[in-house]
Amino acid sequence: MMRIKGKLTLKSEKADELVSVIARSLAPDNVSEMKTVVDGDSVTVIFEGDKVGTILASVDDYLMNATIVEKLSHSLKDIT
Repeated sequence: MMRIKGKLTLKSEKADELVSVIARSLAPDNVSEMKTVVDGDSVTVIFEGDKVGTILASVDDYLMNATIVEKLSHSLKDIT
């Protein structure tokens, strides 16, 4: 069976802390076929699977959750 790989990189020049928070916040949801690497101002997530649909669904879920973390992070900064 053919393995499919995808890579998603989130980068922010001004918010290296934010990308790290996103990676740490979403790490518990990573399945065994996902790998997250934090490098300075970027987070790279590597997705691997047998079906394109599975990879696309995983990327979609990750982006949706990353957006939520980003919004919460901004909201918490506004409170403090």
